[in-house]
Amino acid sequence: MQQLPKRLLSIDVLRAVTMFLMIFVNESNGVKNVPLWIDHAEASADAMGFADTIFPAFLFIVGLSLPFAINNKIKKGESFISILLYILTRSAALLIIGFYHVNLEDYSPAATLPKAVWALTITFSFFLIWLDYPEAMNKTKKYIFIGTGILLLIIMAVIYKGGSAEATTWMRPSWWGILGIIGWSYLVCAILYLISKGKLSLLILFWIIFAAINIAVHMGILQGPIWLIGDGAPVTLTMGGIVISGIYAWLTGIGKTQRLWAIFTVLGLTLIAAGLFVRPFAGGISKIHSTPAWVFICSGITILFFELAIYLIDIQGKKDWFKWIAPAGTSTLTCYLMPYFQVFIMRLFHVHYPLFLNTGAAGLIRSFAISFILIALVGLMEKRRIRLKL
Repeated sequence: MQQLPKRLLSIDVLRAVTMFLMIFVNESNGVKNVPLWIDHAEASADAMGFADTIFPAFLFIVGLSLPFAINNKIKKGESFISILLYILTRSAALLIIGFYHVNLEDYSPAATLPKAVWALTITFSFFLIWLDYPEAMNKTKKYIFIGTGILLLIIMAVIYKGGSAEATTWMRPSWWGILGIIGWSYLVCAILYLISKGKLSLLILFWIIFAAINIAVHMGILQGPIWLIGDGAPVTLTMGGIVISGIYAWLTGIGKTQRLWAIFTVLGLTLIAAGLFVRPFAGGISKIHSTPAWVFICSGITILFFELAIYLIDIQGKKDWFKWIAPAGTSTLTCYLMPYFQVFIMRLFHVHYPLFLNTGAAGLIRSFAISFILIALVGLMEKRRIRLKL
């Protein structure tokens, strides 16, 4: 068997595919007359659609890549405090973006600015603050851009109004949004990884504890949400990815990479079976309620697809198969924010898709096309170093 590399290109490809599918399922949301299995399952349903597997896969991939990022910093000689500050600032950025996005959902018609203008302004501000500025750029110019972004976010917060026209509210974390959930999960798991020095036995123990908390909350044994970890679902998914990365590092370290296929296959299938087993007495399968069955099944599916990605990318060298969506794996946050420009520019100028592009196969093809176009734009931006970096 070919020797596997210590840094897996398959993680970038898997992240790119997941980001592409995240844009696709968001774009196709609301398309009428499509198969039910494509969309999210209803909140009241004991079921899971294809769209319900995308976000948990992304959380799992955050865990897969986390050890590589932290270990690289350790190898460069960065101190514990320096790495901790990196974790804290990265988490804070995700939480801030998530917080603003969540408050878009409750934006009031009585607000000073139209919703589209407010949304476009905060998204532009995110770029000003977290752009990957060139090292050679004039520091004063850089700090003016960053300061302008911060000032714009403050102004948008001051003038914000949520709720109804009759009873407005200020910004509040009704939930933390996708990026906010990733931020909290990353914060907890990254700190635990750093403190444990990546010791696999401790990482497995952390995963077991988080999974047990998730089960206990949904069985009514524990009262949730719990500080920092909610019902335990996001951290279980992220820590699962960290554990899989740890197993991979352990196997390559002892020169037993040929065992990877059997171990990953067994773990993936076992988690899917565990999800089906726990389903009847822990809230069924539900993304909306982040039940243990959903967590386990999605973890198992992601492990199996990660195994396939390793074979295709790192063994067979088929990375070029996915070059058309490569920017989604290298400029992922930029890709995530691009649909906000697309959606709210269309809303600002009252542009709507014709009915035939919002129905059936034509609607799904349109959603695929928009996903490709947005990622292609990010690819062009990436060449000009217009990308976010946290």
